[in-house]
Amino acid sequence: MNQSLQTHQLNPYAIQLCTLGRWITQRQWLPSGSGLFSVRTSEHSALFTASDKDKSELSPADLVSYDWANPNERDTATAIHQFLYQLKPQHKVVLQTHDLQATVFSRLIKADQHLFVGYELQQQVAATAAQRSCCPLAILDPQSTELTLQELHQRFERDTLAYAFLIRGHGLYVWGDSIDSAKRHLETWQFLIACELERIKAANQFN
Repeated sequence: MNQSLQTHQLNPYAIQLCTLGRWITQRQWLPSGSGLFSVRTSEHSALFTASDKDKSELSPADLVSYDWANPNERDTATAIHQFLYQLKPQHKVVLQTHDLQATVFSRLIKADQHLFVGYELQQQVAATAAQRSCCPLAILDPQSTELTLQELHQRFERDTLAYAFLIRGHGLYVWGDSIDSAKRHLETWQFLIACELERIKAANQFN
């Protein structure tokens, strides 16, 4: 067994990430093996899930180490993970999913963000005191990697990100300072999005 493979298999964070992948897959938030997860392993590196691997069948040996001190060609999803890690050292885990409701919501809402008001659970994802009463979910249009990263940087500067954002038709991104916090943010945002879709549907029925 090579040293890199053995290290992955013994890495507790790698094991937890694979366990989380199975939990997320069971909720049908990753159709057709989609999505991308990562966990930080150092200041300049992280372990990523393999793009061609069903997340319900992951083992630590399937994870790929990426070192952004020596970058290779990146797709937009990988670049976003790297951006979030480089932005703040406390960001430890990044998750991207392709849930049905989140994808529909990203296409339904035409504004560049949607405000969630009146939900008890929004306090679980509020990044600032103001977001506890009015919690924003940023919605970005798909564009080049460079433009996406520029827009994300601007949104962070304006405090309009609450541990998550949507890219229209491309999925939901969440992050946290641990496996547990990232899982909590994902589950909370999935619930909030589902609530808003039901509220919008009910409002349209009565109009």
